[in-house]
Amino acid sequence: HGESARSYICHSMDDVLNGVEELGGYPVVVRPSFTMGGAGSGFAHDEGELRRMASTGLTLSPTTEVLLEESILGWKEYELELMRDKNDNVVVVCSIENFDPMGVHTGDSITVAPSMTLTDREYQVLRDIGIAVIREVGVDTGGCNIQFAVNPVDGRVVVIEMNPRVSRSSALASKATGFPIAKIAAKLAVGYTLDEIPNDITEQTPASFEPTLDYVVVKAPRFAFEKFPAADNTLTTTMKSVGEAMAIGRSFPEALNKALRSLEKKGSSFDFTSPVGDKVELLRESVRPTDGRIQTVMQAIRAGASQEEVFEATKIDPWFVDQLFLIKETADELAQSPCLDTELLTEAKRTGFSDAQIAALRGLREDVVRELRHALQIRPVYKTVDTCAAEFAAKTPYFYSSYDEESEVASREKPAVIILGSGPNRIGQGIEFDYSCVHASFALSDAGYETVMVNCNPETVSTDYDTSDRLYFEPLTLEDVLEIVHAEQAAGPVAGVIVQLGGQTPLGLAQALKDNGVPIVGTSPEAIDLAEERGAFGQVLARAGLPAPKHGTATTFTEAKEIADEIGYPVLVRPSYVLGGRGMEIVYDEPRLSTYIAESTEISPARPVLIDRFLDDAIEIDVDALYDGQELYLGGVMEHIEEAGIHSGDSACALPPITLGGHDIKRLRAST
Repeated sequence: HGESARSYICHSMDDVLNGVEELGGYPVVVRPSFTMGGAGSGFAHDEGELRRMASTGLTLSPTTEVLLEESILGWKEYELELMRDKNDNVVVVCSIENFDPMGVHTGDSITVAPSMTLTDREYQVLRDIGIAVIREVGVDTGGCNIQFAVNPVDGRVVVIEMNPRVSRSSALASKATGFPIAKIAAKLAVGYTLDEIPNDITEQTPASFEPTLDYVVVKAPRFAFEKFPAADNTLTTTMKSVGEAMAIGRSFPEALNKALRSLEKKGSSFDFTSPVGDKVELLRESVRPTDGRIQTVMQAIRAGASQEEVFEATKIDPWFVDQLFLIKETADELAQSPCLDTELLTEAKRTGFSDAQIAALRGLREDVVRELRHALQIRPVYKTVDTCAAEFAAKTPYFYSSYDEESEVASREKPAVIILGSGPNRIGQGIEFDYSCVHASFALSDAGYETVMVNCNPETVSTDYDTSDRLYFEPLTLEDVLEIVHAEQAAGPVAGVIVQLGGQTPLGLAQALKDNGVPIVGTSPEAIDLAEERGAFGQVLARAGLPAPKHGTATTFTEAKEIADEIGYPVLVRPSYVLGGRGMEIVYDEPRLSTYIAESTEISPARPVLIDRFLDDAIEIDVDALYDGQELYLGGVMEHIEEAGIHSGDSACALPPITLGGHDIKRLRAST
């Protein structure tokens, strides 16, 4: 019922070379069977590259095969999430479009739901092919996702692949629509049909109703190339991202800007204040897909590139390019307008600009923009994700913000506790914080509180609409959290905000939230600072008479050199307020110390670096404890198997400790 890209199955190197001829020459795509995230797949542009791929990653034999496919680089990519039950009812849960063209793995691409650039006729063709494929393959019950490529020149459609299982895109589709794919697939597996399963959000419609979206969802991937300076940051058919953030808005520009600031990464949001670069150089740079390509494209637009030139370089659909031009025009208005009036500020907020971006463009402080916005009564309202474009009332409060007219946050009687989630997964901050936030929500619910979750990660349980009483799918920035707190305080009593369970993200907001009058429950921001600010923590240890490696804090190379000379190399250098050991390094000599201080962008008088004596041949121990002000409970003592110097997230460990004696455990308890 649908055409696939021309392909050739290979069992030997001769097959591979014949296959290239059959497909009409290079480039070709090489991929093994049964892989996930595009593992082992890639482009071969010549025979040398092809032989290298076949000899390293692929084991060819009569029983193992690889697929050689024609290259469809630069085509548009779409994905449909479908579900089928035992009675052959099929629903299309969601259509997703990739911002990046074919050639970038969908997990590494910015994606948009619903698809933006298909006509209704084209969408119906994909829908018909998708339904035919799910029936033909024989997915008797449950979900699958089918990926399509469309040639922008002549509209030729090919089916790239079909996953007869849930995937990363299924989690995104579930959060984008409010249609819980895995939950419904489980019920279908044991014999229910779609028309028998009620929709949790409306409580009036069955799961056989296809979701309708009256908003735009954008997913942005998060990368960690800074952890691997030698890694190739070219994005290909093999997935390289470590997490993602999702945002919902009333328009594509609003959702895109919110998604980019949800990534919590320096330089992830558009910067309109940096010097304008060379157009030709920027266009040349944007040909290669990388983790920062969208920023490069925006800089090329600032440098005077036309829509045609951007499309030629990147093959990003002209509609998306036009939307980037629209964002840039709004930035120009903000920079050039004689005054920041109600109309201009409202337009900027509706385009998704943060207070920080507006402040940078106007040469103001972020809090000044916030105060002006509040004085002009420009505040977001919160809309509900309801699966049916407001045709039926939503019974589940699942909210996103927009600068619209009417808020849908209902009033409540019970006191609420707001839990700040961990944002996008990254190396050093992953699912463990989500687990903590979810259990906090369950515990507070049992204790009689209304629970309010704030998070922007579609891959997690905290962003399920039924984990907490209310869910705000919003970026975890000071601006966004303050607006949510304001909306909740208007709805009813707020007992406080919990910041200590979502990892580094909420910890970084704790002091600023308190300064803005937000009640923080649990560990106070001052106590958090004593632990996180390395110099202050050193003083805590000294006052308590606890042993610590010789250390000092510095904000300049001169200070750092003095401390390192006194302590003696090697030294451990680390910034304050980091997670996963980011920015931490063992330094063996003075030249490397000089380079470290010069390269470290995080250093300031408020955020000095700590220089510690590095402990050779040391046993590393992790202690987990709970304290209520009077009683201390030791949850566990974990002994690392590798010696100190390997991050605890990368080290194997044993529980209970194997080589520690009773005396050591007593000392550990006393120190804790």
